[in-house]
Amino acid sequence: MIKNNKYNLEERTAKFAEDIIDLVRKMNKNEVNKRIITQVVASGGSIGANYCEATEAESKKDFIHKISIAKKEIKETKHWLRLLARSDPECKDKIRKLWQEAQELLLIFSKTIRTTRGK
Repeated sequence: MIKNNKYNLEERTAKFAEDIIDLVRKMNKNEVNKRIITQVVASGGSIGANYCEATEAESKKDFIHKISIAKKEIKETKHWLRLLARSDPECKDKIRKLWQEAQELLLIFSKTIRTTRGK
C-alpha cells in the first residue's frame, strides 16, 4: 500500500520546510534578502515542529494551543514568502508554489482547530 503524504501532516510540514531550504540555498544572498531568508526558514520550520508537539498534546486545550501556534507560523511564513518574492523576482514562481502550499496548510490547520473545538 502506498502512503499518500498529502494527508500526512507531519511529513507534509517537514517537506514544506525542506522545500524552503532548497529554494533559499539556490538564491543569491544580498543585503535585502538575507534577513528575510533567515526569517522564512525559521517560521517555515517551526510549523512542523509545533505540529509534532500538538500530536503529543496532553489535553484538547493543549492540542488547540499548539495547532494555533503552528497556524500563526504559517501566516508569518506567508508574509516572509511575499517579501522574498519581491526581493528576488526571478524566484517568484517557485515562491508562489510555496505560498500556495502554506495557504493549504493554513486552511487545514484552521479547520482542525474548528473541528476540535466542536464548532
